[in-house]
Amino acid sequence: MGTRKFRLLMSKYGFSIAIILIELFVVFAVILYMSQIAPLVWVALVFLVSVATVLAIVNRSMSPESKVTWLIVTFVPVFGPLLYIMFGERRLSKKEFKQLQELRSITSHEKREHSLHQEIQETDKSAYGIINALLHMDSNAEVYDQTDSQFFSNGEKMWQQMLEDLKRAEKFIFLEYYIVEEGLMWDSMLEVLEEKAAQGVEVKMLYDDIGCMVTLPGDYTVHLRSKGIDAHKFNKVIPRMTVAYNNRDHRKILVIDGQISYTGGINLADEYINQIERFGHWKDSGVRIDGPATQAFTRLFLMNWYINRGEISDFDQYHLENQTRSGSGLCIPYGSGPKPIYQMKVGKIVYQNLINQAEDFVYITTPYLIIDYDLTEDIKNAAMRGVDVRIITPFIPDKKLIQLVTRGSYPDLLSAGVRIYEYTPGFIHSKQMIVDDRFAVVGTINLDYRSLVHHYENAVLLYETPSIADIRKDFEEIFEVSQEIFPGTIKPTWYQTLIKEVAQLFAPML
Repeated sequence: MGTRKFRLLMSKYGFSIAIILIELFVVFAVILYMSQIAPLVWVALVFLVSVATVLAIVNRSMSPESKVTWLIVTFVPVFGPLLYIMFGERRLSKKEFKQLQELRSITSHEKREHSLHQEIQETDKSAYGIINALLHMDSNAEVYDQTDSQFFSNGEKMWQQMLEDLKRAEKFIFLEYYIVEEGLMWDSMLEVLEEKAAQGVEVKMLYDDIGCMVTLPGDYTVHLRSKGIDAHKFNKVIPRMTVAYNNRDHRKILVIDGQISYTGGINLADEYINQIERFGHWKDSGVRIDGPATQAFTRLFLMNWYINRGEISDFDQYHLENQTRSGSGLCIPYGSGPKPIYQMKVGKIVYQNLINQAEDFVYITTPYLIIDYDLTEDIKNAAMRGVDVRIITPFIPDKKLIQLVTRGSYPDLLSAGVRIYEYTPGFIHSKQMIVDDRFAVVGTINLDYRSLVHHYENAVLLYETPSIADIRKDFEEIFEVSQEIFPGTIKPTWYQTLIKEVAQLFAPML
């Protein structure tokens, strides 16, 4: 058994999983017992619960694909409705509702005068529409200029720059990551964080509990607090059945003194800097923001800190006097996440708007390609308009089942003229898009249901920044080492086809 799996089984997470399984066993045992002592009552109850579940799904605002999937699941007596209650329905408790109202009142700050935004309206109407839609969807988003953006085409370079910036921190450091694992990358950063905390720098850290369940000991927050780091797990795993486990913190944010910030696909573990090899060469990317746009990342972090901790911070105390930079173009950092925190699917709609406005080309990298009908049609329509649409996915997957579903999306896209590539050297984890050399997105948002619907995510929309040229160069270099996929390139066996079809049917739950 692998070290990670053994650690999981012997940890409190293994205990929690065992308790949840026992809870499920008790529920099914009670149901079975009722079916024996009062079969007519049991049948009536199962019927009523199934009908109520079907009505709830039909009346719920969700994509048609998700509705179909859940309706199929619901037809399985007892198990289907129970699964929907556990993972499909998300309702707020009174406490959560109160916290949400408080959070919205905090984040409904008076935005800066959008003279930049209005200026775009006069010079670039398509850009104005894309940015205006984003500002409406995310109350945290603002338009920033006088900000430098530096693109990193791999984790190795970004890690070294992060270390240099951390060493210069004077006031506060915020970290929010999905995966953290002890090793060269994280240990080198932790050493600096410990030194800074000892110097009086405020260090706050969030990491996702499920994301780190096989990479960190269960009591790792105690270890970090002993070093002066105010560390907490996001959406902590507890031994009970709850739909809340579905909403993970997939963000990757580092904020230093409210002036410098980082985001992208790069977590804090050694595979992200190719110090260890898991799925061939790990290809990732990220971006460094220096200037006023970091304020948005500061707010994103504090929002999730509040959602997780219930502690209301004075947001303004962390909005320091930013030093402006000479960088041209605009930066619009934004967040995306589950309802009801976010009323709309921000990450998905930004992608759709960029694709729909494209005139020349759209290049995309994503580790997973599991998208709904709307997004699929937008990509196909762009290609049929004559836009050069290219999508890059991994050749070596981290999850073989997900690759089957990803490859299952190819034929429909290829038939419309979309060009698809697989990154031959290994696993591509980058989440980036470039459109017409004018727009680019770098962040944490994958093209799958997890990222687009359930997870807390973040990204930055770049408009006519010098860093876009570096992103374009990165795409060109990826194309050179990737194999292009044509109809018939991949010939799955009959059982792979069967697995793919079943998995695609349940893709909204993956």
